[in-house]
Amino acid sequence: MLRLNSDDLTNYICAMKIYFNRFFVFICCAIVIVSLCSWGFYAHQTATQLAVYKLPKCVRLFFFSNMDTIAITSIRPDKRRYIDRNEGPKHFIDIENYGNGAMLYMPRDVQPAVEKYTWDTLKKYGFVPYQVLIEYDSLVNALKRSNADSIVFYAVDLAHYIEDACVPLHTTNNYDGQLTGQKGLHALWESTIPELELSHYNLHSKHKAAYIKNKGETIWTAVRRAHALLPEMFEKEKEVAKNFPDSSKYEERMYYGRKTKVYTDAFAKQYAAALTTTVNDQLNYSANLVADFWYSAWVDAGKPNLKHLYKFNRSERKGLRKELRDYRKNDLLQDGLLRAHKED
Repeated sequence: MLRLNSDDLTNYICAMKIYFNRFFVFICCAIVIVSLCSWGFYAHQTATQLAVYKLPKCVRLFFFSNMDTIAITSIRPDKRRYIDRNEGPKHFIDIENYGNGAMLYMPRDVQPAVEKYTWDTLKKYGFVPYQVLIEYDSLVNALKRSNADSIVFYAVDLAHYIEDACVPLHTTNNYDGQLTGQKGLHALWESTIPELELSHYNLHSKHKAAYIKNKGETIWTAVRRAHALLPEMFEKEKEVAKNFPDSSKYEERMYYGRKTKVYTDAFAKQYAAALTTTVNDQLNYSANLVADFWYSAWVDAGKPNLKHLYKFNRSERKGLRKELRDYRKNDLLQDGLLRAHKED
């Protein structure tokens, strides 16, 4: 039998305390991320996949050859939040905390913003539009080097942050409705509703990737568009809530062994109906924007020839044609071609 002296026992107890404290923090972070993850894993994967179809052929073939990786790993930045405390602020911007008129007057580029506010302030209140520009530069550099793995890596991360910038509740300090008595609104709008309603969405748009001349202004336009949707989001929730007592408005679900209060599916469906096409529109808008940024990065990298970075056999080319037809007919989900649906 192992015997421990008093010093060994003290060290052992301290080590166990540290272990359990870290484990507790991990579980808490996991619960927060599940409830506040941007767009929800399902919608992120869908938007990123849709962006590929909007690219011109010279770029699309490379992205399609990596479609599974691109779509499924589009949730990677959210998962990084489990282990990296610096990851969180990259996903949002609490615009109210930057002062009156900040939406219109904040610098459009990264360095001027750092000089005006400091990195500490940006990390405190969020800086998603600037993170988009940082990831964009990384993607351009990867394309210039024709490094396939790096291109996929930075394209995926860039897509994720662009999609986050298109989520209304990622642009406000009332990010979960907690300031207006509507706690849980975050997961309701961007996770529960898309998962419940996706079969009714139009996932096709006629948009074709176009070059973005002013990247800073473009991503800030997306942030302003998302922020402008907030009043309706909050008001519609209050209107629908009039028809639901708390017993049918909320339910408890288990996340990582802990009970969490969430909106019921019945409430979510009525709230989605009240919002009409808002969530669908933002999903498509974010996919269009991702395609534009990807294409622009390729142009700014000097339009490198990507043909040597992928191989297509006859079956794969046939698969691409099938997906493009289904995309145009809005049949991707029906035919089981959504990567997010496959993973489920």
